[in-house]
Amino acid sequence: MALKRGLILERIAAMAGYEPGEQPRGGSFVKLNTNENPYPPSPRAIEAAGRAIEADLNLYPDPSAQGLRGAACARYGLSAEAVIVGNGSDEILAMALRACAGPGGRVVYSTPSYSLYATLAGIAGAEATELAWPGQVSDEDEGPGIPSGLAEAARNADLTFVCSPNSPSGRAVTVDAIAGLARATTGLVVADEAYIDFGGRSALDILADHDNLLVTRSLSKSFSLAGLRLGLGFGSPALVEALGKTKDSYNVSRVAAAAGQAALEDYDWMVSNTGKVVATRQRVTAELRARGHRVPASAANFFWLDCGDGGGRPVFERLRSRGLLVRYFDSEQLSGGVRVSVGTDEEMDLFLAAFEP
Repeated sequence: MALKRGLILERIAAMAGYEPGEQPRGGSFVKLNTNENPYPPSPRAIEAAGRAIEADLNLYPDPSAQGLRGAACARYGLSAEAVIVGNGSDEILAMALRACAGPGGRVVYSTPSYSLYATLAGIAGAEATELAWPGQVSDEDEGPGIPSGLAEAARNADLTFVCSPNSPSGRAVTVDAIAGLARATTGLVVADEAYIDFGGRSALDILADHDNLLVTRSLSKSFSLAGLRLGLGFGSPALVEALGKTKDSYNVSRVAAAAGQAALEDYDWMVSNTGKVVATRQRVTAELRARGHRVPASAANFFWLDCGDGGGRPVFERLRSRGLLVRYFDSEQLSGGVRVSVGTDEEMDLFLAAFEP
């Protein structure tokens, strides 16, 4: 049954929603399509989640997640007033849009990048300006990691998104480039660092120099907590206070906050896991290059694989028929390849065996 005309805002009715990677409902697949960590979270995080489940679930969680914020402060050397928590870093990106770029506002980002940026801008009613890399993904291995012209486009923007390392290329953005964006605009610059623990230098190093800079982190990837949806945002106390006005009342559950706090306190576990992922990424991409395939340098827990003249869809379909899921993007910029999340060594050996026709 069609909805009554006018019930839904026109811009919402007309826009395409964000499409995540396939989540299989049955069968046995090796999942290399959604950038999840193949290794389990810290045992201390699992234990903390279990204790939280057993106690006081009839009560609301701490609305500001003080324990989690305290652990983040201790880990990253910031004050509690400089940290905000979210239901995944995606919620913090949405907070930024609510606070800084409403209807008629201007949002800027490079493309290809995280496709949620366009969705969030559409929901907010903001005008999105996309600065495209030439070709499918950047052919450069050096340089700032942003398209030329992004700083100029950001100059009059209300909000500029920078994903580092970027998706789907895995390329890191230099901190100098992020600092340049923050200097170029009076709007907010969001450094989306969902994959920073796998490579690249963090913009946290320059946070104190720019009150219009927000750095976001995800505990989904490097900390292996994707199932709990937990993210962190770092900014000036005044910025964090403003963002807090836009969040849901109790946006992080007791279970997620407890697990996240324990995961941050057991930081060495995460470092060990990310080290294994990076070693596997380097081994597999070296093997693919030795076979004659183009794989740009990646600083993330995934890599981009150029599939040549045949394009990415036949590769995606062949791998799926052999029980492996990778990410195919049906767009002009990205249809020539696939993005491959890094799994365990055993999973990646299966990928290497199944990849060739």
